[in-house]
Amino acid sequence: MRIPVVVLTLILASVILAVAVPKLTGQAQMRERMAHLGVSPGLTRLIGGLEIAAVAGLLLGLLWWPIGVAAAVGLTLLLIGAAVYHARAKDPAPMTVVPVVFALAAGALAVLHVVNG
Repeated sequence: MRIPVVVLTLILASVILAVAVPKLTGQAQMRERMAHLGVSPGLTRLIGGLEIAAVAGLLLGLLWWPIGVAAAVGLTLLLIGAAVYHARAKDPAPMTVVPVVFALAAGALAVLHVVNG
């Protein structure tokens, strides 16, 4: 069962890193998207920092599974929050469903870590 943990970790880490960097660097398109959701620039940077921490935790979780569980649970909560913000902004369903799908994947990763631990 180690292979699914590694694969899911690498997929989640790649996707989350790809959305975290524009938040941290203040990319104009990301600032506009976050402003549409009602998220301030300061909170956007905080979210980006939390996402980077989640990526680090997910990767460190490959070495010590309790860190992976903590990171996956934290990421799950962060992504549920993202889905709530998208729903509140009345974004199209696909924009709301995407963070839910990744939240489910992060939750599944936490479960896989515990089962394999």
